[in-house]
Amino acid sequence: MPDQAAIQSFIERWQASGAAERANFPQFAVELCDLLEVPRPDPATPDDSRNAYVFERAVPLAEGSVGRIDLYKRGCFVLEAKQGSDQAAAAPEPFTVPRKGKKGTAVRGTAGWDTAMERARQQAQSYARSLPPAEIAEGRPPFLMVVDVGYTIALYAEFTRTGGHYIPFPDPHTYRLSLADLQREEVRQMLRLVWLDPLSLDPARRSARVTREIAARLAQLAKSLEGSYPAETVANFLMRCLFTMFAEDVGLLPAKSFVHILAETQANPAGFKPMLEELWRTMNIGGFSVALRAEILHFNGGLFAEPIALSLTAAQIGLLVEAAQSDWREVEPAIFGTLLERALDPIERHKLGAHYTPRAYVERLVQPTLVEPMRAEWAVVQAAAALRAEAGETAKAIAEVEVFQRRLATVKILDPACGSGNFLWPWEQRNGWKARCSTP
Repeated sequence: MPDQAAIQSFIERWQASGAAERANFPQFAVELCDLLEVPRPDPATPDDSRNAYVFERAVPLAEGSVGRIDLYKRGCFVLEAKQGSDQAAAAPEPFTVPRKGKKGTAVRGTAGWDTAMERARQQAQSYARSLPPAEIAEGRPPFLMVVDVGYTIALYAEFTRTGGHYIPFPDPHTYRLSLADLQREEVRQMLRLVWLDPLSLDPARRSARVTREIAARLAQLAKSLEGSYPAETVANFLMRCLFTMFAEDVGLLPAKSFVHILAETQANPAGFKPMLEELWRTMNIGGFSVALRAEILHFNGGLFAEPIALSLTAAQIGLLVEAAQSDWREVEPAIFGTLLERALDPIERHKLGAHYTPRAYVERLVQPTLVEPMRAEWAVVQAAAALRAEAGETAKAIAEVEVFQRRLATVKILDPACGSGNFLWPWEQRNGWKARCSTP
């Protein structure tokens, strides 16, 4: 593990870099590999089928030309490198003659730099999609990286590995790492996994594990309530519990407040039912909750319109405590449907029409019919706005985006079996855009 002195030395050395990326990127990449404690790239060979981890990997493009991937690692990533410049380096001192030479891709902190980085992402995505079939038998690389040498490393992911749209990873707010971020061990570990085990970073894999663990506990609780209450009553009660856990972990309720109620009432089960019912009544209308001793939001939608809690034993409350202690931000929304099916016996489930759509089915339908067409539209808008911005027409560039925003706001999704909302929540939460829902 590199010490902080070595990390700081790497940062200071490369923050001073300039000129063109071809002059600097290979050495930067080699030193970055050493810092991350991952293997260095291999020497290239005349046979591209053997060039699994090399600089300047050739890739045939659709128009008949040949592209060159700055750094490629089969099954892991396609990396496109650029070299931006700072304002000070871009502008000569007064009363001096500008020096000739490379000044980099664009001036950092400007619209031109943002445009250059977006074009680099599009170029890397084109390379990933153009890899020959024999190269992608197990799927395309799950990651793209766009590197401004000595400045930033931007990550994009597409974990289906089918050549779809690569999106900012882990999210649109934190996908671009500065060189200074390398001081943080969690950042170095994340980049190390991009090199060595990229699929382990797939949020769906983490959420699937967490979801399985939680579903097992809640199914055990549902089974223990069979015979004491109607199946529909059990399902609705557990649904309210799940949503409250989720609301707590995404910041809609005070942190650890629901966990605290559960732990407190586990020691005194007689207080469980009245405390939860008071909390849920308040969530239904908003206001001050005595149970939480805090002002809370109004949760509409009718889930808490009937704030009925069931009387549980200490052991049963303990199962809820274990579930609530998980991070519900990593839980698949499909758990709501999974729980509903597990909580109801087959006869009751059939009578209620209670079935949920697995995520794979959702993606198979929503990706080609909604997500990809809208992303294609957005790519055209981005290109048009970038051209306007480069021409100095900032107001017109903003107007291009606003027209698309208004168009997006008019999109309606018909989900005739809304159920747990699998069709709706994942796309808004994971991909950063919102659509209205219309249900019959």
